[in-house]
Amino acid sequence: MKNRKATLTFIIIVALAAAIVDLPKNFRLNFSFGPLKINQLISGPDINLSLGTLKLRRELDVKQGLDLAGGTHIVFQAQMEQINKEDRDQALAALKDNIERRVNLYGVAEPVIQTSKKGEDYRLIVELAGVTDINKAVDLIGQTAQLDFREEALPAGRQGSPSGTASPSAISLNFNPTGLTGKDLKRSQVEFDQNTGQPVVGLEFNGEGAKKFEEITKKNIGKIVAIYLDQFPISLPRVEETITGGRAIIRGEFDLESAKKLSIQLNAGALPAPIKIIEQRNVGATLGAISVEKSIRAGVIGLLLVIGFMAAYYGFLGILADVALIIYGLLTLALYKLIPVTLTLPGLAGFILSVGMAVDANILIFERIKEERRAGKPLVVAMELGFGRAWDSIRDANICTLITCFILFNPLDWGFLNISGMVRGFALTLALGIAISLFTGIVVTRTFIRIFYKG
Repeated sequence: MKNRKATLTFIIIVALAAAIVDLPKNFRLNFSFGPLKINQLISGPDINLSLGTLKLRRELDVKQGLDLAGGTHIVFQAQMEQINKEDRDQALAALKDNIERRVNLYGVAEPVIQTSKKGEDYRLIVELAGVTDINKAVDLIGQTAQLDFREEALPAGRQGSPSGTASPSAISLNFNPTGLTGKDLKRSQVEFDQNTGQPVVGLEFNGEGAKKFEEITKKNIGKIVAIYLDQFPISLPRVEETITGGRAIIRGEFDLESAKKLSIQLNAGALPAPIKIIEQRNVGATLGAISVEKSIRAGVIGLLLVIGFMAAYYGFLGILADVALIIYGLLTLALYKLIPVTLTLPGLAGFILSVGMAVDANILIFERIKEERRAGKPLVVAMELGFGRAWDSIRDANICTLITCFILFNPLDWGFLNISGMVRGFALTLALGIAISLFTGIVVTRTFIRIFYKG
């Protein structure tokens, strides 16, 4: 009984925390009933953490996709005249990776960034939801990547060790430019260590770059030579020896994917393909405010009908399931804000579909309990058997749906699967809904029945 009460307390705390996160921004509560009058401005919380040099600040609001909030649509054309034909596909991939990184730093949720190739025409299509200042977006993402190599800077008042290497206490996160830049780097590619078979990242410099790199490595043995892309460090390798010949290898705890990612980032600066804008426009919400309002209204009506059906058909058991469903809604919206999830109309459809699946789990459980009761089992035994036997069906059905969500979301960016942002939004909201429904259907409803239901 103590465990049940502890679980109930945990559920109440989690539900209250979710309700606080769900509070809308600048919502005015205006209520009057006889002598009781309330006129209060309520504002939801934000994340504002500061731990030493680590600072995290983010507004907790619901992110809306391009079809709900509108935004910016930009088409870039890559200038490939100075790039060798065999390197153009790699250069386009590098440009896409670089723009994705810049957009992520801009803070745009669920951007749509696609490449298009037709003959010798190479294009990048960028859609940014909620961004209305098109000039600011262009300034941010429409530049050629700037790659440069920087050497360790000793803190003031400290000197290197007699051997010329930096002592551990002298290592600083400040780096000075060396003059070696992306124009000195021919290309980067993934290679494999002949001794260990592990992936490494190979660098190949041109003639002038090879001389610069040899001089830099000669005076920085034992120190870090940082590689920066657009003023951000992407790799911090330590120099082991003087490197001659214009070829170098970056070793680390790479798997194949991380090695490919670093190689693409390096090539974003090593294979600079200038880009020019051939189309830019502000996009209004494609659904319009009226369509969005009707969609939300339909979802609310559906939810109320489900709540009414459960209460009417299952009585007190249905009411307990409805309370669990309300907690499900609070938790889901809170997660949407915390992750954050960008809501599009397909995403809303995924949420509404997951509501039905959450109720479906409760129906399976209740029907199994009724079967056990008809077989003459005591209530306590019937409840435990009902939950245990319904779990097999609930588990198998939800695993199948989660597999489908994984394929639709395509987190590994497999080219033969979907890469549409809106379809991914649907898959994400559906998968989150299923995960939360398992918690509310098995833990929350089960706890409520054990404590409050007496048959």
